[in-house]
Amino acid sequence: MTVISIGMPLGPGSSTCGYCGPPGERSSNETNFKKAGLIASQLSCEVYQKMIYRGWRRSGTYCYAPDLRRSCCPQYTIRLDAIAFKPSRSQRKLINRWNHFVMQGHKSETSDSLLRGALPSKSGGNASKRDTPKFSLSTSIHTAESDFIPPNETAHHKFEVTLEPSTYSEEKYALYLLYQRQIHHDTNNTPEDFKSFLVKSPLINEPIPYPASPPDHLPSRYGSFHQMYRLDGELIALSALREASLAREIYDAGAITVTSLAMGFYIHSCPKMKYKGEYSPSYLADPEKFTWFPLVDCVPQLEKFRYAAFVHPEHSLEGPQDPGEGPPVRVSEELLNEVMVIYSMQGGTISVIPINSSHRWNDEYDREEILSCVDALGDELSKEIIFR
Repeated sequence: MTVISIGMPLGPGSSTCGYCGPPGERSSNETNFKKAGLIASQLSCEVYQKMIYRGWRRSGTYCYAPDLRRSCCPQYTIRLDAIAFKPSRSQRKLINRWNHFVMQGHKSETSDSLLRGALPSKSGGNASKRDTPKFSLSTSIHTAESDFIPPNETAHHKFEVTLEPSTYSEEKYALYLLYQRQIHHDTNNTPEDFKSFLVKSPLINEPIPYPASPPDHLPSRYGSFHQMYRLDGELIALSALREASLAREIYDAGAITVTSLAMGFYIHSCPKMKYKGEYSPSYLADPEKFTWFPLVDCVPQLEKFRYAAFVHPEHSLEGPQDPGEGPPVRVSEELLNEVMVIYSMQGGTISVIPINSSHRWNDEYDREEILSCVDALGDELSKEIIFR
């Protein structure tokens, strides 16, 4: 059954910035801009994937497209080639150290240091130049998991990995508070903040098209999930290496369209976000044409400009000042005739009409919101979402 994607369009907006303010604080002025937003009632996973690759992200059911040209800390969409990914020496050491800890135990390790292990080591992996045995990410990542340990072996600790729907629990909320406090110096979070950010979701679960039954530890459906890591029964946080391995394993099981790991936003000016660049090969989406460029090729422009355009480098901007709004958004009548809005819902049947024939189109403010959202989604994607 085809999943229908439905959402309410929102226009441009601005807010304070949490990336360039003092630790645990936001900027004093509204210097973080959004081109458009969307309150999603429901989205197919395919539609949301396309939104991600056009620079959109979501927080719960609220989807938004940052305006990189105007923002103080431009947020570039980054994806990792999960098939070509080969962990660096420091990343391999991180996995091996963790496996050694679980299997044999180290009195020097504490829960705090394990949480900090979610971020890359500053050593850069240069401690030894000796060649190491051939490393397999998908094998090594599971070495210390309780479900993968051979019956004739015992572990010092019990390490469990499970996948479950994105639901709320006090246990998850407590770990979220710890992570926000230690990594982001953010101490002001409520259970509702956690639910709105990481629990509520408009995504409709859809089967992953494996050609045969996948291994038991792999998900059977796309959707919104929490990957749970427990050490001796306690919920802990670990690095994105496991997400990279998961994407590769889903691909190896026959879901050949899963070739990349979307890693959210890359913010070159923010130290706590630059670690994503250590996962290679990674690519950034051009903020204007949404084509992909190797991150290593983008760095010189990111170093030179506040706003870097890769297809048209002449559009790049220096200096922190906001250049102001660009030219008015223009959308063709032909496209507007193909963008649909809900006219009525009766007995499970949805009736739709072109957006420019709806009552919202007659209101100047609503019309601006619609045009901004359509422009940020792009021609094809805006026709795949029914507005309400």
